[in-house]
Amino acid sequence: MELVLQQRQELNLLMTMELRQAIELLQYTTHELEHYIRQQELENPLIELKEKEDRNNYEERVNQRFSSTSEMPTEVVRSSGKNMRDELYEHAKFMHKDEFTQKLLHFLIYNLDENGYLPDLFTDTDCPSQFTEEQIETGIHLLQHLGPIGIGARNLKECLLLQISYLYPENVMAAELVQHHLDLVADRKWNEIASKMRITMAELKELHNFILSLNPRPCTFTCEHSTEFMTPDIIVELIDDKFVFHLNDGYLPAIQLNKEYSQFLHAKNDVSKYLQTQHKNYQWLLTSIEQRRNTIIKIVTVLLDKQKNFFESGLSSLLPLTLKEVADEIGMHESTVSRATANKVIQTPHGTYELRTLFTSKLETSDGDSISQTKVLRR
Repeated sequence: MELVLQQRQELNLLMTMELRQAIELLQYTTHELEHYIRQQELENPLIELKEKEDRNNYEERVNQRFSSTSEMPTEVVRSSGKNMRDELYEHAKFMHKDEFTQKLLHFLIYNLDENGYLPDLFTDTDCPSQFTEEQIETGIHLLQHLGPIGIGARNLKECLLLQISYLYPENVMAAELVQHHLDLVADRKWNEIASKMRITMAELKELHNFILSLNPRPCTFTCEHSTEFMTPDIIVELIDDKFVFHLNDGYLPAIQLNKEYSQFLHAKNDVSKYLQTQHKNYQWLLTSIEQRRNTIIKIVTVLLDKQKNFFESGLSSLLPLTLKEVADEIGMHESTVSRATANKVIQTPHGTYELRTLFTSKLETSDGDSISQTKVLRR
């Protein structure tokens, strides 16, 4: 075997830390970008942020501009989640066909408090009842077969006892603890409980852990509708019969070089080396933010041209458009366009949408033309 020394030249693509961070920055929403900038200020002593003096005025102008019209606010509200009361009543109507039982269950379901408990319908003057106590008891029994065990209970003790009797009927000691000593449990009087029940402290601890595993709030109605606010990253307006847009980044702080530290940049010591590294990070941050901004501007400019019908009439007029077509138009890679449009929200005169909504695949029609998939779904 002969050992040979050879020289070989290769070309490899390496993703530097700066490039990786620039890619991540491209995907940030404007709100996430602000958070990232403020985080960089804490990590880099050379970065100094200057809040824009007209930040509040800017937000007021934007709010007034869009709140004065009935088209769309600056921030839209999306309601998610299901109405649990309505679902429970629909299930009740499916299980019980007679009208009286449906009325009884409707009355009980819509009188439950936010935790699924039923108030005392006969002592609470604010909750008059057209049903007798016997009918209410029957309705509660039916209700507890429809919803989570414990729903319709009048208090915590009844709620826990219902769960034990339905789910753990063999645990007699737990039922006794809840029935007769729940107030002592609340006061943590363990010795007194153990003495009255004639059990050891270890057995009492096991019973207490079991009680803690039960659900004291069998049916929570407080979160029926969760409200989500969407702050647009791009705002499109119709001005003088022409669509124009601007990035909604007027509230971002200005990034400046901290002059107190910059004077030590050219000194020949360890501090200087550290500051030079941080200065590169400062310059990279400015460059990356500007590149992100320019990329989004190029993409939205193409969208205004390609999807003009959408901005005029809404989703029903959305034309087929792919990420690759936009990438070819602006001379960038498709993956760059994909990252730049990810998580972004655009506000238009016809509503606020995720920017990706404007990209839709093509479907061929019988006459050889193409139509957007979104338009077909809406039809």
